[in-house]
Amino acid sequence: MASIAYYYFDFKDTGKQDCRGLVSSLLAQLCTRRSHHSYDTLSSFYEAHENGSRQPSEGDLIHCLKNVLNISGQGKVYVIVDAVDECPDNPRTHSSRESVLRLIKELVDLRHPDIRICITSRPEMVFGPLASHAVSLHDQAGQKGDIINYLKSVVESDANMRRWRRGDRQLVINTLSQNANGM
Repeated sequence: MASIAYYYFDFKDTGKQDCRGLVSSLLAQLCTRRSHHSYDTLSSFYEAHENGSRQPSEGDLIHCLKNVLNISGQGKVYVIVDAVDECPDNPRTHSSRESVLRLIKELVDLRHPDIRICITSRPEMVFGPLASHAVSLHDQAGQKGDIINYLKSVVESDANMRRWRRGDRQLVINTLSQNANGM
């Protein structure tokens, strides 16, 4: 049986912009959906931190996550980390993004045969050696077609826009689709 854990870095929510939030969420998701062995691992972790009265360090959380991921016989585990570019990056200090990328590298370096990791970001993010299979969604014909179809449906279904001349409606569709940059 496969497990999926998903995390979205949200620029509007400071609680969802760091490594601690990512690891805590992954642990909660994986231990809820996996076997009693992962639950036992998390329960022992909780007890080791005085039943929640002592906050674990980020390093302790990462160690616990690795222990959960290394439990044998659990099936495939898919970890999806979305919008890493929304994680703050300050090159002058130890940044949240740096911590997240270091964690992802550690998980990749486990080379666990049943763990699959998918990371999404805007194209300006550089993953270097982490990007074993990079897929760009920008400038893809299907994506551009989807954007054009969406714009046509909005323009044609809006009562005010339907009164515009056909050429003006087409200009709106062409301009917006050309400047969408895949978004």
